[in-house]
Amino acid sequence: MPNARFSLLPMPTLPWGKQPLLPLVIFSSGILMGLATAPLNLYPLAWIALVPLWVLLFGRGKASGRSHLLLAGLWGMGYHGFALSWILGLHPLTWMGVPWLASVGIAGFCWLFITGWGAALVILWAGLMARVDRWLLANPRLPLYRVLIGTALWCGLEGLWSLGALYWTALSYTQSPGNLAILHLGQISGPGMVSAAIVAVNGCFAEACLAYQRREGLQSFRPAGLLSLGMGLLVSLHLLGATLAQQPLNDQANLALPVGIIQGNVPTRIKLSPQGIRQAVNGYTQGYERLVDQGMQAVLTPEGALPFLWQEEQWGQHPFAQVVVARGVVAWLGTFVSQQEQITQSLLTLTSEGRSFSRYNKIKLVPLGEYIPFQAWIGGLIDRLSPIKADMVPGSSDQRFDTPFGRAIASICYESAFPELFRAQAADGGQFILTASNLDPYSEVLMAQHQAQDLMRAIETDRWAVRATNTGYSGMIDPHGQIRWRSQPHTYAIHGDTIYRRQTQTPYVRWGDWLTPLLLLLSLLILGWAGWQRSTQKGVSA
Repeated sequence: MPNARFSLLPMPTLPWGKQPLLPLVIFSSGILMGLATAPLNLYPLAWIALVPLWVLLFGRGKASGRSHLLLAGLWGMGYHGFALSWILGLHPLTWMGVPWLASVGIAGFCWLFITGWGAALVILWAGLMARVDRWLLANPRLPLYRVLIGTALWCGLEGLWSLGALYWTALSYTQSPGNLAILHLGQISGPGMVSAAIVAVNGCFAEACLAYQRREGLQSFRPAGLLSLGMGLLVSLHLLGATLAQQPLNDQANLALPVGIIQGNVPTRIKLSPQGIRQAVNGYTQGYERLVDQGMQAVLTPEGALPFLWQEEQWGQHPFAQVVVARGVVAWLGTFVSQQEQITQSLLTLTSEGRSFSRYNKIKLVPLGEYIPFQAWIGGLIDRLSPIKADMVPGSSDQRFDTPFGRAIASICYESAFPELFRAQAADGGQFILTASNLDPYSEVLMAQHQAQDLMRAIETDRWAVRATNTGYSGMIDPHGQIRWRSQPHTYAIHGDTIYRRQTQTPYVRWGDWLTPLLLLLSLLILGWAGWQRSTQKGVSA
């Protein structure tokens, strides 16, 4: 009679011919992780969405050879592909002269390539974990070791991933903006600690399922104990985050700064046309004057608000600059600046003195949109196949954005996904965050996700954040991640409110992501100890 032993998850038997729905199940669990992201914000799903893949990789009848890598890739394609589906909003590019079919191809290629880049991280993690599993085979503490090492490897790979040009869908952002309690762990060790919490809890739940499957072995780790460990981690980490979230801000009145935001809503398809330039100049000039009349001491505009090359020696001829000189209130202007015969995407501080007080040049440029990767090898091919010209140069990583009100933390659009840029500026004296973004032609999904990224940066650095976008979700966020105001999408909007300058330094700002190196060090010690035990046992047997 077949064994009817109870199992929380049905364990697959490979080959897939006997389990034809297995790839679909894994792909769907990746989509579950994607559903946790903004704007759906089903963030509780993130705490279980990795369980099916984990169980499949390490359970009875587990995938072997290349099968486990393929399944890991399917999970990654499900997560990253769903979360990044807004990239398809690039289409249509017919307004740039791109044929309709070519436009579909460009948007599809960008989406598939960036999705595949994220899936590669999951594949690499699964491959490394398979080696770890073989190395630790039959170790009595295997479940706990696997959770610790799996968490360390995931966080380490995310850290390496964030150093590159394509980075957006770290597991941590599945909790923003809905789960403010867990996001406050970012104050301790950055977003890597939030990702670590998610992987560790998923790992404990998965190991509990595996323990049900093989109850005759590893008796020291019963299913209930592993399940309790996972629940204990989940609850205790949320309690820790909630405690941090309840700390008073203690903002001081003498550090208040009334700031205005202008959301121009100038579509990219007309931005460079005479109509678009007129709309931009009129919208930002009139919005600036209205905000000054409301008593604002500074006004922030979006990325590329004035879509022409800013000439410092001629800036007094521009209507926007003239009104800044006349009214005497600081303006932070997003525009383009020439630098050594190339262009930078920049944020300028304009004052009544008739000059730009300071300038921040965008560091993290968008591949293919603002620069061509591997220009020496494929630049000519891109020039022949596409009308999209990308020749901007990035700013240096050691920039300081000083203003008449003190040093600010500056960010332009895509950079909101890179926490280290914000941490470094906060550690260097940045007192508040200014984010200037475009976000057109993408949908409201990107607007929500971009806001979610900035919200995390505000919590991690314990700073007020001011967001000016071209097409939607401009806003103001306090250091606890509370959205004090948010604009509607695809509308012209202005808003003024008070933020506060802050000089606090969270543990993350002081020491960066210290947790990931610690987890990796512990993992190496465990693997070394396991190797020493194996060699000792072989010596005794001999």
